[in-house]
Amino acid sequence: MYYLKLIVRNAFRHKLRTALTALGIVVSILSFGLLRTVVDAWYAGAEAASATRLVTRNAISLVFPLPLTYLGKIRQIEGVKAVSHANWFGGIYITEKNFFPQFAIQAQSYFGLYPEYLIPPEQMRDFVRDRKGAIVGRKLATTYGFKVGDQVSLRGTIFPGNWEFVVRGIYDGAEAKTDTSQFFFHWEYLNETMRKISPRRANTVGVYVVGLTGADRAAAVTAAIDRTFKNSLAETLTETEQAFQLGFVSMTEAIVVAIKIVSFLVIIIIMAVMANTMAMTARERMAEYATLKALGFGPRHLSLLIFGESLAIALAGAALGIALTFPVADRFGKAMGSLFPVFNVDAGTVYMQIASALVVGTVAALFPCVRAARMGIAEGLRNIG
Repeated sequence: MYYLKLIVRNAFRHKLRTALTALGIVVSILSFGLLRTVVDAWYAGAEAASATRLVTRNAISLVFPLPLTYLGKIRQIEGVKAVSHANWFGGIYITEKNFFPQFAIQAQSYFGLYPEYLIPPEQMRDFVRDRKGAIVGRKLATTYGFKVGDQVSLRGTIFPGNWEFVVRGIYDGAEAKTDTSQFFFHWEYLNETMRKISPRRANTVGVYVVGLTGADRAAAVTAAIDRTFKNSLAETLTETEQAFQLGFVSMTEAIVVAIKIVSFLVIIIIMAVMANTMAMTARERMAEYATLKALGFGPRHLSLLIFGESLAIALAGAALGIALTFPVADRFGKAMGSLFPVFNVDAGTVYMQIASALVVGTVAALFPCVRAARMGIAEGLRNIG
């Protein structure tokens, strides 16, 4: 208890210096937490992917469609539990800035493959009955104020024209990492319109989503699907849902690596600032340390005082920085809209913030601690700071 009182008094002996140092730690820990959360958000789709779902697309590129006739053939492959399909729509809601994912899906089979999308039964029933019905995620509904019964107009880019929809349901996520920023509508509505304005684009799909009887069947079913359509006019590339999501992440891998590097540079910079603060503090107190040595206090006692003060400042700043991370991340995630569908501070990020603070406090105290331990009593008493 005596040492604790002494550590606290030493830490606040120079209140302005301590406050500025702690403020620097708050900013660095907060910045580190936000940057790591951005990285986690980039990988959220891959981490939330199911091991029992595969995605089949055109082997050339995702922009090339697949024939609807593949549906029955995929369903017959051993190990396949269910199959559905989807088309990326890419429409514009009011202005180009209002971006959110939009998919034309085969309603009942698609949602059957995604049990993490929680839709009230009555809303699902209304959606199935309405050819122009749409299901939107909770985050999307909150962002744009969508309510059940609202009419939504999208201006097509990939599929030209003005498209009218009626919101028939709002889905929630079964887990915090579930993407609730998507917009789903009937593939049949899209296909019927394409038959009229562009017959050659009708009866095609963007991807097939394949549900497996078990995760252990993934490799065999993947090979079987691609083998079935080998040498056809539209060969396929089948991969796990996680690999499919990571394919998008790899397109921006340089950005993710840069964010990771910056997040650690922030910690290194504040470590240098903290080390300078502790060096100044130790230099000013050399005479005090020499007096303590003369009274019988050994290097272990001095180390305890120096390390304790450094860790106290670092952890105090870290505690406030961690506390601020959650509300700041929440506001940042809302400001980004659908750019980051899932933007939650992970427990792992908090542990890394605490670990960073401990490292900063420990490293900053090392040099002053060694200097105080090696200092002679006479040398310390002659020191004037």
